[in-house]
Amino acid sequence: MSLRSTLDFLLYDWLDAESLNQRTRFADHSRETFDAVLDTCERIAREKYAPFNRTVDTQEPHFDGEKVILPQATHDAHKAFVESGMMSAAQDYEIGGMQLPYTLQAAANSFFAMASVSIGSNMLTSGNANLLMVHGTEMQKEVFAKNEFSGRWAGTMCLSEPQAGSSLSDVATRAVPDGDDFQSDPLGPRYRLTGNKMWISSGDHELTENIVHIVLAKIPDENGRLVPGTRGISLFIVPKRMVNTQGELTGQRNDVALAGLNHKLGWRGTTNTLLNFGEGRYPVDGKAGAVGYLVGAPGKGLHCMFHMMNEARIGVGTAATMLGMAGYHASLEYAKTRPQGRLVKKPDSAAGDAKVVKDSAGPQVRIIEHADVRRMLLAQKAYCEGALALELYCARLVDEQKTGDAQAADDARLLLEVLTPIAKSWPSEWCLEANSLAIQVHGGYGYTRDFPVEQYWRDNRLNMIHEGTHGIQAADLLGRKVLMEKGRGLQLLAGRMGETIGRAGKVPALAPHARALGAALQRIGSATEAAWSTGDPAEALANAVPYMQAFGHTVLAWIWLDVAVRALEIDALKARAVTAGKIGATDYFFHYELPKIGAWLNVVESRDPTCTALPEDAF
Repeated sequence: MSLRSTLDFLLYDWLDAESLNQRTRFADHSRETFDAVLDTCERIAREKYAPFNRTVDTQEPHFDGEKVILPQATHDAHKAFVESGMMSAAQDYEIGGMQLPYTLQAAANSFFAMASVSIGSNMLTSGNANLLMVHGTEMQKEVFAKNEFSGRWAGTMCLSEPQAGSSLSDVATRAVPDGDDFQSDPLGPRYRLTGNKMWISSGDHELTENIVHIVLAKIPDENGRLVPGTRGISLFIVPKRMVNTQGELTGQRNDVALAGLNHKLGWRGTTNTLLNFGEGRYPVDGKAGAVGYLVGAPGKGLHCMFHMMNEARIGVGTAATMLGMAGYHASLEYAKTRPQGRLVKKPDSAAGDAKVVKDSAGPQVRIIEHADVRRMLLAQKAYCEGALALELYCARLVDEQKTGDAQAADDARLLLEVLTPIAKSWPSEWCLEANSLAIQVHGGYGYTRDFPVEQYWRDNRLNMIHEGTHGIQAADLLGRKVLMEKGRGLQLLAGRMGETIGRAGKVPALAPHARALGAALQRIGSATEAAWSTGDPAEALANAVPYMQAFGHTVLAWIWLDVAVRALEIDALKARAVTAGKIGATDYFFHYELPKIGAWLNVVESRDPTCTALPEDAF
C-alpha cells in the first residue's frame, strides 16, 4: 500500500480531518483543498527530494573558507518547498499563511521526510518562527518570524554547548547589556553574546539570505557571575547578518563564526555546526560580541524555548517514522521480487517422517513467501504505520488545542504534554528497528550502498539522540508528565484508551485485544505508583527508560486497536481491501509486542537497583 493511501485512511477515515472545516478558522477549506495540498507535496517530494537522497548523502556540506557549499539539488528542493507555501501553511492569512489545519500540514510534510530527510531542515525554521509568534514582541514577529515563514530567512535553535551537551543548567554562553541604552533598541533589549554552541543543525549555509539563531545564554549578575541552574537562562535572537526594523539587511555581518562542520553517520545533507559567538572575527560597530535581542523576560529563556523544543520533538518523531516507512516500502518491494530458497513440504505422515523437508526440485519462491521474512515485514508495518498514526493524532491535538472549546483545548494541551516524550522517542527506537529489519530482508545486499536501506538506518540512528535522548525523555515522562496536575494527564489518556477498549470489546475479533490493553493500562498505573511509592526520585527514575518503553508500547497498542475498530467499521460500509492489513498489524502488535511490557515493568515496580548499585570499577 502506498503512503498516500495510508495517509488518506488515517486523515479522513480515522481522524475525520474533514470535520475541522466546520470550525471558523478552517472554513475556507474542503476535502478538495486538502487533497490539492497533499498532491502538491507528494509531487515535489517525488521530483525534487527523492531522486537526490543519495546525492546529499555522498556530497556532504563543506566549507570553502568563506561559505558552506551544498549540492545544487538542496537549493532546488528548498526553493520548491518555499514556493509551495508549506513553511507557513498553518499560519494566519494575514502573514501569508493558508490557515490549514496543522494535521494536514504534518501529513503533507511526511512526504518530504520519507523522500529525503536531510535535504532541508525546514522544521527548525518553522519552529523558530512559531516560538517568536508566541513569545516575541510585535517587532520581533514582524521582522524575524514573518521573514522565516516566507522562506527568505532560515532559523536554528542553539542550545547545546561542547562542555554541557544536554545539561542545559551548565550553559556558559554569556549575554551582557550592549551599552547604557540597551533597553531602547526597537528589535528588543540588546545584548552582546560570547560563547560556543555545538551540534547546531543548519547553523551555516547559503540557502537563504539570513539565518536567525535562537540562542540560550545567561545574563551575569551584578558581580559578573552566571546564575547556576536553568532559572538563569535567557533567550536571544541572534541574526547571522544584521537587520533593520524593516527587515532589510544592513550589510554588516554579526559576530557569529563557523568554527567547524561536524561529520555525521547520517543526515549528511544537513550542515551540522560548531558556532562561535562573539569571538571578534566579525566585530559589530567596532566591538567583539554577537548582537542578540532578548526574547521574553530575563531568566525565562527555557520556558520560551520549550515551545520550540516540544514542536521539534514531535518533528523528530515524524522524521524517524518516515525513515522507517521508507525502509519498509523498499524491503517490501524487494521481498516481492527477490527469488530465493524453497518452501518446506508437509511431512509424509504415512512414512512417519516428521523432519523438515524442502521441495528441492521445485522452483525458487519469492522471499515474501518465507515465514520469517513475513514476520520482519509485518513488524515494520506495525512499527511505522502505528507511529505515523500516533504523530498525526498528536497533530490533531494541536488543532484541538487551538480551535476547540475551552475544555477540549485544555484536555488536548495536557494529552500533548504526556504524549510528546512518546511521540519523540518511540518512533526513534522502533522505526530504527524497522530500518534494521529492512536491511535484514535485503540480506547481504542490504548492507551495501547498492540499495537505499543502509542509508535509511544511518539517517535514523541520529533520532535516538536528536532533541533529547531516551533517558531525558523518560525522566520527563515518569518524573514530570505523568505526575503533573495531580496525574490528570495520565487519567485523560486512560479515559481515551477506555473508550477504545469499550468499542473494541463489542467486536469478537478484537475483544481479546481489548482485554489485553485493559490489563496493560492497569499495569502501567500500578507501576507508576510503585515507582514513586518511596518518594525517592533516584529510586523512581532509575528505570525510567523501561517505564517509557512499556508506556510507549501500551500507547501504540491503543492506537492500533483504535485504528482496527475504525477499519472494520469502514470495511462494513465500503469493503476496503486495506482492512486485512490493519487487522494483521494489530494482531501482530498484540501478539508479539505488547507482551514485552511485563519484563520492562517488573524492574520499574521493584525499583530494581541493578544498574545504579554496580560499583564503577565493576564495569
